[in-house]
Amino acid sequence: MFDWDAYRKRVKWFTEARFGMFIHWGLYAIPARGEWVRSFERISVEDYQPYFEEFNPVDYDPKAWAKAAKQAGMQYAVLTAKHHDGFCLFDSKLTDYKSTNTLCGRDLVREYVDAFRAEGIRVGLYYSLLDWHHPDYPHYGDRDHPMRDNEAYKDYTYNFDNYLEYMHGQIKELCTNYGKIDLFWFDFSYNDMEGEKWRATELMKMIRTYQPDVIVDNRMEVNATGKRSLLTENPTPYSGDFVSPEQIIPPMGVVDYKGDPAVWEACITMNNNWGYCATDHNFKSPEMIIKKLVECVSKNGNLILNVGPDAKGNIPQESLDILAAVGRWMHKNGDSIYGCGIAPVAKPDFGRVTAKGNKVYFHVMEPLVGYVPLMGIRPDTVKKVRLLQDGSELRLANDWITQNYPDIAFITFGANPYLPDPVDTVVEVELKD
Repeated sequence: MFDWDAYRKRVKWFTEARFGMFIHWGLYAIPARGEWVRSFERISVEDYQPYFEEFNPVDYDPKAWAKAAKQAGMQYAVLTAKHHDGFCLFDSKLTDYKSTNTLCGRDLVREYVDAFRAEGIRVGLYYSLLDWHHPDYPHYGDRDHPMRDNEAYKDYTYNFDNYLEYMHGQIKELCTNYGKIDLFWFDFSYNDMEGEKWRATELMKMIRTYQPDVIVDNRMEVNATGKRSLLTENPTPYSGDFVSPEQIIPPMGVVDYKGDPAVWEACITMNNNWGYCATDHNFKSPEMIIKKLVECVSKNGNLILNVGPDAKGNIPQESLDILAAVGRWMHKNGDSIYGCGIAPVAKPDFGRVTAKGNKVYFHVMEPLVGYVPLMGIRPDTVKKVRLLQDGSELRLANDWITQNYPDIAFITFGANPYLPDPVDTVVEVELKD
């Protein structure tokens, strides 16, 4: 039976953190056409090899990455220890296809975990269940493999059990060689490549043996489009700990079989690619990201926001500027995000609402005519109201304008018709016990 008590303890920090950094980085930063470049362009192992021989991120400074994440208000991070191309950013004893064998000669994962821990940020590792480099991973006829339609591989034979031993062995290395890991992000299942095809029960048992407190996404069992057993009464041993919608915020949030809010995390890119793409400058604005983070929290979810460093190891300046702007808002308004979730009141027309304990946070995202109605809050239940960004008092309005609505608390920001924060002005309402 699924241990729900252990589960709730395990995910507690995650549901309080709410905001994380995803980092997609690897050899694909050199061609700079996104992390799926090998698959999309049908690049062979031989034609991809020059990127391995060239890889030398001379500017890689994970301390700078960690500081950028901390200043943005992010509480955890996840780095691609191995992506679909099979290249490892860690010093695995099971392959030569790793960063320590490139010109840089460094265990990039070890430097990452040390730097982010030093900033007080919880560390996560992404590991691709797929591997387009390993000779025993399915080639011809696979859905995504670069050689999927190459006739030269039609009669190619492979031993998938050999790959599974390799994959399990590498995950054991990540479990045992880098101290406490807070989160494992496995990617991804598809077609019949799911669940026990990965020997998933055995794998999760091994992970829990070495990292009993680690939380895991649900993609051993499903892809981003699935939910499956985690939301049922009795999840599988490999169900994972949270649902992982990708490039979408669930319109109604995510609920379990009882209709109760479930644990989930939306993974979102800053532009249109996960890995570095030199020509992709379609970055989301800081204002949009702030509002999407608030939306996730108001639906009881997390947001993990991606950066794709370049071949030299630099996070693009556009990303750094966005993170800094989000961080300025978070510095003043983070109390309405951390540890918050669904509020006991309906979504207002002007924005969103989050809540924590006896505090309800109204996120006012557009100016209103006259007073701001705190829908769902009766005036006689209010202990105090404050503007969260500076702690200044906001008084309840009670005059001829509001007298027709005695069951609704109203506040005002004063005579200026513009909001104190044009992106999201947060009103903290403390309710009486």
